[in-house]
Amino acid sequence: QVQLVESGGGLVQPGGSLRLSCAASGIIFRLYTGYWYRQAPGKQRDLVASITSGGTTNYPASVKGRFTISRDNAKNTVYLQMNSLKPEDTAVYYCKIWGYWGQGTQVTVSS
Repeated sequence: QVQLVESGGGLVQPGGSLRLSCAASGIIFRLYTGYWYRQAPGKQRDLVASITSGGTTNYPASVKGRFTISRDNAKNTVYLQMNSLKPEDTAVYYCKIWGYWGQGTQVTVSS
């Protein structure tokens, strides 16, 4: 049974930082690309970062230079370091691996 458990969300002021974690179980984690998506109220779910099994990363322009995705295959975990956060980054953040989704973690950027 595949399970993805996200953590690390919360309330942060503009310009602040958060690190999200996504711990995977029931899957050969090291073989798969890891993704982070986000969904704001009333909007579609958008990709914010990806990292391949080989460590190649990709970001959309909206977060490039501010967000960093990484992975620790020994811990079956993918991370999203978010810096210089803006109010428009407010959303529920989801990780995805091999078609499986986590439950989401809320990130709110507000003063």
